Amino acid sequence: MIDLAIADGIARVTLDAPEKLNALDETALRDLTAAYTEAEAAGVGALILAGEGRAFCAGRDIAGVDPATDDVAGYLEGLVTPLLRRISRFPAPTFAAAQGACLGVGLGLLAATDVVYVAVDAKIGSPFAALGAVLDSGGHALLVSRLGTHKTLDLIYTGRLMSGAEAVASGLFSRALPSDELRGAVDAAAATVAAGARQALLASKRIVAGLRDGELAFWDAVAAENAAQAALRDTADYHEGFAAFREKRRPGFTGR
Repeated sequence: MIDLAIADGIARVTLDAPEKLNALDETALRDLTAAYTEAEAAGVGALILAGEGRAFCAGRDIAGVDPATDDVAGYLEGLVTPLLRRISRFPAPTFAAAQGACLGVGLGLLAATDVVYVAVDAKIGSPFAALGAVLDSGGHALLVSRLGTHKTLDLIYTGRLMSGAEAVASGLFSRALPSDELRGAVDAAAATVAAGARQALLASKRIVAGLRDGELAFWDAVAAENAAQAALRDTADYHEGFAAFREKRRPGFTGR
């Protein structure tokens, strides 16, 4: 159900259960965590997350869940939250290509990913009201930070699903594309990044994460930028970038 392929410095993690819209049960979450662990150990320069079929991920697989005995905390605190933390902290730029349903834990996977491209007709929102449940997997923080309180509660209360085009226009994700162009665009972006100045990209990833998580105020972020730039001065890629600029050629970065 979870496929991992590594080639040309890029890890491709695929949710591969299209018959159930890539909904995730406990086993799938453990396998997904293992895929990220393996990709990290391989030292890849970029990672792509995608879903096979007509949906990215419809959320938790509740087909066999009995509410009377459901271990909600075990699923969310024990499996989902640690996975989202691992994705967010992955030591390389991460990308996602999302089509169709992007709901529940599926929305959480996208929230934890650095750059998200969605199909224009993707379906994004909170269907939890119809289950008597609450939006989870970081959904509240994602929606409020990008959409504000009124639009967030409108989506939660009504269960209305945004299209991918609307989500991008609202600032939720990076780019909206026709479904048949989605994978190609993400592949191209990841290939560019994998060949880039990795240490510089990771420095920006850390600063953005600090701002997102409320750990850095404005002047703290400026100080972090200053420190990162000073540290990067001693990297091979920094010297190569400046040399390429002077010599009017494309840089040949090595990630060091």
